[in-house]
Amino acid sequence: MIRNVPDAPLSLANDPTMTTDKVIRFTWTDGASDGGTPVIDYAVSFDQGTGNFVQLSQSVTTKYY
Repeated sequence: MIRNVPDAPLSLANDPTMTTDKVIRFTWTDGASDGGTPVIDYAVSFDQGTGNFVQLSQSVTTKYY
């Protein structure tokens, strides 16, 4: 059960050593607060500048994708 919304991840960055024309690898660190419950997975979304986010993946369990 989520007690509070966790802080957003910090230092989101592309890892150019692993990014190709078919794979994008991101790295990040956890936000300061986990909301009272450990974060067990992430959803990855993107926006191409329109303000409409599209979910790329869900249930990502590592701090890189």
